[in-house]
Amino acid sequence: MDEHTIDKTNIPQHIAVIMDGNGRWAKKQGLDRVFGHRNAIKAVKETTEGCIDLGIGYLTLYAFSTENWSRPKEEVNALMSLLVSTLRKEIHTLEKQGVRLSTIGDIESLPDSCQRELAEAIAQTSHNTKLQVTLALSYSGRAEITAAARMIAEQVKAGELQPEQIDQALFSCFLSTRNAPEPELLIRTSGEMRLSNFLLWQAAYSELVFLPVLWPDFRKKHLEEAILIYQKRERRFGKTGEQMATSAYQKFKNIFK
Repeated sequence: MDEHTIDKTNIPQHIAVIMDGNGRWAKKQGLDRVFGHRNAIKAVKETTEGCIDLGIGYLTLYAFSTENWSRPKEEVNALMSLLVSTLRKEIHTLEKQGVRLSTIGDIESLPDSCQRELAEAIAQTSHNTKLQVTLALSYSGRAEITAAARMIAEQVKAGELQPEQIDQALFSCFLSTRNAPEPELLIRTSGEMRLSNFLLWQAAYSELVFLPVLWPDFRKKHLEEAILIYQKRERRFGKTGEQMATSAYQKFKNIFK
């Protein structure tokens, strides 16, 4: 296989993206930050289409963090309006593509208009099975983990759960992402190299790929570039390379027994 060709047998099932760089992209054009957010829609479309083409089942997009509420009010209001207008405009495309929409985060903190549009879009696409696109809105990884711990503590207090029953698998069931596999690949654009409070539990063994491209310029070719980087890495999960090679050999032998 050519080193520039994606191996279709090694495609991540779940990709998460920190969509970073909208403001800097707009600044380079001499325009307001909101202009960058509006021009980021093309990147979302191309990423979604790219995932569908490659047979990826889950795509999670970090659209708005809890920390983003501290941004200028005009920018926040524009982002919320953009979310509503985009959902209205793109819902039929999502239906046609077989995309199922979902959300994680403190959705109740969003304006009522956003909550209504999201609820309608989620209901309208609930039967689709080709790709689940999850929007992380008013999301905080730390808050999600804290909420899960609180729910577990409440069940222990009520006698519904024993402390010795608590393990990593059970804890994961209390997270908002419990209906999706953990992301094998996490991409961040703009060249910044940090998680910014995104999927802190779920990304424990994600391959992290940081690309210098600003999010409004992100296209299918950049998605493919990130996947190629992912495919060139050895995912060891704490084991040695020799152990992984032995495990792969045993699997190969079992197939042909």
